[in-house]
Amino acid sequence: MTTHAPNESRAISPRPQAPSPGPDGTAAAPRRPVAGPQPRAPREPLWRDLVGDVLRRERLAQERTLKDVSEAARISMPYLSEVERGRKEASSEVLAAAAQALGLGLADLLLLAGDELARHARSRVVRGRVVRGRTSATPRTARYDGLCLAA
Repeated sequence: MTTHAPNESRAISPRPQAPSPGPDGTAAAPRRPVAGPQPRAPREPLWRDLVGDVLRRERLAQERTLKDVSEAARISMPYLSEVERGRKEASSEVLAAAAQALGLGLADLLLLAGDELARHARSRVVRGRVVRGRTSATPRTARYDGLCLAA
């Protein structure tokens, strides 16, 4: 319940008030200040984003429409669009069909996406950003710059 009249303003002190006593008469613990947003580590690209980018880049390089590729792959056009935009995690069968419609093998598609992932990892090291929990002030070469896929 408020003690001021509805048409009157009231001043709120910017200073913290002393903690009010708890039910047992002792002072309550002081409130901790709420921390602001924590800085985020650079976001790793998702595999579906990388694969979608490769599919779209290859389709556009061949100057083919989404409709043309979806018909050749026997995939619905809206679903292929979602895969290209990284909104859907496509199965290996769908990826193989889309790759074949573009004249690629599944291995070619995955290698191109793996190259994108490796390029992203290298750019993080060169820019001196956080790498595996550490900051790197000088460029380092990675011990392993490949991709391992298991079926």
